[in-house]
Amino acid sequence: MPKEIFGPAWDGYLPRAALLTFEEIARVVRLFVRQGAEKIRLTGGEPLLRRDLDRLVEMLARIPGVQDLALTTNGSLLSREKARVLRDAGLTRVTVSLDSLDDATFRRMNDVDFPVATVLEAIDAAAEAGLTPVKIDVVVQRGVNDGGIIDLLRRFRGSGHIVRFIEYMDVGNTNGWRVEDVVSGREIIETIARQWPVEPLQANYFGEVAERWRFTDGSAEFGVVTSVTQPFCGSCTRARLSADGKLYTCLFAGDGHDLRSLIRGGADDETIAGVIAGHWRARDDRYSEIRFENDATMRKVEMSHIGG
Repeated sequence: MPKEIFGPAWDGYLPRAALLTFEEIARVVRLFVRQGAEKIRLTGGEPLLRRDLDRLVEMLARIPGVQDLALTTNGSLLSREKARVLRDAGLTRVTVSLDSLDDATFRRMNDVDFPVATVLEAIDAAAEAGLTPVKIDVVVQRGVNDGGIIDLLRRFRGSGHIVRFIEYMDVGNTNGWRVEDVVSGREIIETIARQWPVEPLQANYFGEVAERWRFTDGSAEFGVVTSVTQPFCGSCTRARLSADGKLYTCLFAGDGHDLRSLIRGGADDETIAGVIAGHWRARDDRYSEIRFENDATMRKVEMSHIGG
């Protein structure tokens, strides 16, 4: 989300009334759980910008059937106090985005005004609060931060944290994505294997997006997300609810399905649950698989619109 596009003058910011209330979000989550969902993740954008987020966490944690309640953050607002409050409210895990240990590279890739040290402190805060295992997401871009793969693994090896390297994805239309900038998962594994002996691990569950790997000495696990070079659309089990109440069945979908109108229009739970189930059964999202067939004509949603 480049500042020159999504700055103060951008006219796409949502009014407060357009956002789902915590009660509305909890209602939708409850309907998803009734249909088999077990894992809930709060993401964005930056979810910690939402005031009183710990109250939402507490509401979601109390829903019978929720087995894993996680949060993805850039770390800028995750203080030790905030981490403890979230843990006490029922949060179980945290994923932190950290594309580089080099300040200049980190700031350039993320267009932020806080240093790497702030993110490292957030990772420590999460670990101390018991929000573990902490996962560290690294988007790898050729010629930008691919030279720091080993440094990141060396920094976190033995810590219990799981570093996950993500192929540079073409989400939205504003990040200047080019296929030439993608460092494939195979290249990432080969780079790591030249430094340490590694071996693959079995997936924890069907539809897990990251390929699991570990060092053969058992000192750490790491992952690789190959959504560009090895798409996994066919095994995707994820749905996304945006802050304004749209249901997305694919991260790359150009349009979401409006649930807010149903919620505020007086629809009962059975009606809303039926709509959710119907959209899920009818989904045919295959953007990652067909991007190279008609990339020029496919409209992709901006991350500014999909934040949960």
